[in-house]
Parts: sequence; structure tokens; C-alpha cells
Amino acid sequence: MANTPQAKKRIRRNNRRTEINTNRVSRIRTFVKQVETAIEGGDKSAAAEALKAAQPELARGVARGVLHKNTASRKLSRLTKRVAEL
Repeated sequence: MANTPQAKKRIRRNNRRTEINTNRVSRIRTFVKQVETAIEGGDKSAAAEALKAAQPELARGVARGVLHKNTASRKLSRLTKRVAEL
């Protein structure tokens, strides 16, 4: 259990940041899922639009520190490749 005021403050802060970061990751997953759904539907134009919307979300996740840049790059690359194959 935290004893010092600073340790108690860090616990409060960490809880807030965890909630915010969880929401950010969830939002990114939603955008990626929209691209995957469009790809499975076989609609290239919808998939391209969804990919265009997902790209800045992935970049924002990297900027905010919830995703590693290589992870975002890998996801974007794989999605782009799958859209191009349609």
C-alpha cells in the first residue's frame, strides 16, 4: 500500500492514464477492424477509404505512446498489402 503522498498521487495518475490509453487502443482496434471487414466483404473502394481513416489513428497511437512505431508500421503495411490484392 502506498504510504507517501507522492506514491498515492502516482496511483491516481496511473489509473487515469490506464483508462485513457485503454480507450485509445480500443479506438485504434476499431479502425483496423473496419478495414478488415471491408476487405472480407471484397469492396476495394470501401477498404481503401477505411484504410485511409485508419492510417492517422495508427500514427496517433504511436505519437501518444500506446503503440510501438514498428507495430503500427507492420499493421499498416499488412493492411495496405491486403487492400492492394483486392
